[in-house]
Amino acid sequence: MLVNTLREVPAEAEIVSHKLLLRAGFIKKVASGIYSYLPIGWRVMQKIMDIIRDEMNKAGGLELGLPSIHPAELWLETGRWNVYGDELFRLKDRHQRDFCLGPTHEEVLTDIVRKEVSSYKQLPLLLYQIQNKYRDERRPRFGLMRGREFIMKDLYSFDKDVEGMKISYKKMYNAYVNIFKRCGLEFRAVEADSGAIGGKTSHEFMVLAQNGEAEIVYCPNCEYAANVEKAEAYPEVLPKEELKTMEKVYTPGAKTMDKLAEYLDVLKTRTIKTMLYKADEELVCVLVRGDRTVNEIKVKNLLDCVNLEIANEAVIQEEIGIPMGYVGPVNMPKKVKIVADSEINNLSNIIVGANKTDYHLINVNPGRDFRIDIEGDVRVIEEGEKCPCSAGTLKKARGIEVGQVFQLGTKYSEALKAVYADEKGNNNFIVMGCYGIGVGRTMAAAIEQNHDQDGIIWPMTIAPFHAVVIPVSSKDEQQIKIAEDIYQGLKSSGIEVIMDDRDERAGIKFKDADLIGYPLQIIVGNKTTTEGTVDLVMRKNKEDKNSVQVENVFEVVKNLVQTHIGSL
Repeated sequence: MLVNTLREVPAEAEIVSHKLLLRAGFIKKVASGIYSYLPIGWRVMQKIMDIIRDEMNKAGGLELGLPSIHPAELWLETGRWNVYGDELFRLKDRHQRDFCLGPTHEEVLTDIVRKEVSSYKQLPLLLYQIQNKYRDERRPRFGLMRGREFIMKDLYSFDKDVEGMKISYKKMYNAYVNIFKRCGLEFRAVEADSGAIGGKTSHEFMVLAQNGEAEIVYCPNCEYAANVEKAEAYPEVLPKEELKTMEKVYTPGAKTMDKLAEYLDVLKTRTIKTMLYKADEELVCVLVRGDRTVNEIKVKNLLDCVNLEIANEAVIQEEIGIPMGYVGPVNMPKKVKIVADSEINNLSNIIVGANKTDYHLINVNPGRDFRIDIEGDVRVIEEGEKCPCSAGTLKKARGIEVGQVFQLGTKYSEALKAVYADEKGNNNFIVMGCYGIGVGRTMAAAIEQNHDQDGIIWPMTIAPFHAVVIPVSSKDEQQIKIAEDIYQGLKSSGIEVIMDDRDERAGIKFKDADLIGYPLQIIVGNKTTTEGTVDLVMRKNKEDKNSVQVENVFEVVKNLVQTHIGSL
C-alpha cells in the first residue's frame, strides 16, 4: 500500500480536513485547487460513490457517461455562456471553435433528451453520472472544499408536468437523506438559493461542522432550516411616533453605523444603513435598518439582475456626486432605484446620511421625505428571530454543503426546445429538476465532523479499511505470523483489513493508525504470544481497550463491523 504520512502540517492547509487529508496521505496537491487521490483516499471516494450509486439506482436513476468538453453552442442557446462568468473554463480547439470544461451538465443532457425523447410514453426519466467537474475558482482553498477540478454526482429528472417533477424531487430528496445517513454524517436539509443553476425551489444538504463555510438557521421546534442567503426574515414592527420636522445635524467622522449611533447617543434601530450597488449597469440604493445587514443574494433575486456588486467611491462620485459614508435616500436622484427592506416603511423619525460630508439628517420619515421604488425582504436573518413555520425561535449553525437539489421547471427545456407530445399530440416543454452531490466535499465534511487531536475518526461505512492489524514488533516472528493469520482470516470473512508490517517502531504505527483513522485497531503484542490475546481498540474511543482471545477475533470484529454498517 502506498501510504506516506506527514508529521508536520503543510503550510497551505487552513482547515482540519485539508490538513488531515494531506498528512494522512489521502490526497496530493498537483496545482492550486487540483488534487490527486492516493490509493487510501481513493478507497474512501469509491465507498461514497458506491453508496450514492446504490441509492440513485434504487430511486430509478439510470447511469450514463457524458463528456467533460462542451461546445459553446449549447451554452449560448441557454444564455449561460456569458452569464456563468469567469468560473467557466473556456478553450478553443485547433479550428478556433469555442468549448468549455463542464462545471455542470444541464445543457449537454437536455440536448440528448430533446433528440431522443418525443412522447409522453418515454417520461419520466432520471439520468445521472459521477464525473469530474471544472470551475475556475478565483481563490481555490480548503483542499477538496473549493477546488478547480472535483468529482460530482449529478442527476437530472425529466417529467411531463410540475406534479411529476415534484415526485422526482421528493425521490431524490429522500435518496439524499439515505446517502448522508449511510455515510454516518449529521446533516440538515435547508432551503437554499438556486444561484446560477436556476429554478425557484432548492434545498442544500448541510453537514453541521464548526468550520462550515455556510451559515444556516434552523428551528429546534420543527423541521424548518434554511441557508441565511435564503431564510425569510419577518419585519419587526417598532412603535410609531408622532412625525417630527427633519433636520440636518453635524456628525464629524461618523461614517459607520456604530460611530453614528455613539455620536448621537441613539440605538442603531433608529438609523438606516444606505448601500449603493451596481446591478448590471444600473446604480441602485439599498436600505436596511442600521442594525441589519444587506443580503446581497436576496437583492440580486429581487432585482432579477445578473451581476451585483458594491459601487466603489469613484463610481458614486462620477454618477451622483455623493461622498462615501454619508449617503442617504433623501433627494436621491431619480435615475437611482431605491430598494427598501420591508422594515423601513414601519420606521419613524429615523436618521440617514445627508449626502454631505460630516452631516446626517434626523427625524426622517419614509414616504414623506424619500421615495421607495421597490420593497421586499433584503436583509440577513439573525439568530433569535421568529421561525416562519412555528412559534419557535431560530438558532444559527455552520454547515458544509455536500449536496443540493433543484426544481428547474422549464428553464432549460424552453431554451433548448426540449418538448414531448402528450396524449392528444400537443407539444409541451419537458419539466426538469437537477440534483448534485460533491463526492470529495462529502469526504472532507466527514473529517470536519469526525476527528480529534490525533487524526481522523472515520464512520465505518466510508472508512478506507474497517480494521488495521498492528504487530508491535516487526522482528518478532511469532507476532508477525499471528498477525498474518488474523489478517488473512479477517479478509476471508469479508472484513476490509490492512496490516501494518512495516519495519517501524510501534509508536509510529500507532500514531499513523490514529492519523489515518481506521475504526478498529487489532494490536498483536507480547500478550498475544504469552497469553493468546490481542488488544482491540475502537478509534472513536481509544481508552476503551478490550482483550480478545485470538481464536475469537474474527467473530468479535465481524460483529462490531456489522453493528455499524449492517450485514456484510
